[in-house]
Amino acid sequence: MTEHDEPKPAFGQWLMAQKDRSDLVGQLAAGAVVDRRFPRNGDPEAVRKHLSAMQAEGDMFAAVDDAETDWLSA
Repeated sequence: MTEHDEPKPAFGQWLMAQKDRSDLVGQLAAGAVVDRRFPRNGDPEAVRKHLSAMQAEGDMFAAVDDAETDWLSA
């Protein structure tokens, strides 16, 4: 990282910014925005734990995997 690079946002914050996407990541993000307990400053594992506690459908876990890949490459 150079001195001009901005630090990467927390995964939870980055994910919520994806709310306008038309894929499963966008659906997950839209849900995160309205979920007061969503780990906004959490990492991907914190999001997975939250989804597990909320008994989310399997597609949402796949969306976290896709989002994590995108977040890491951003």
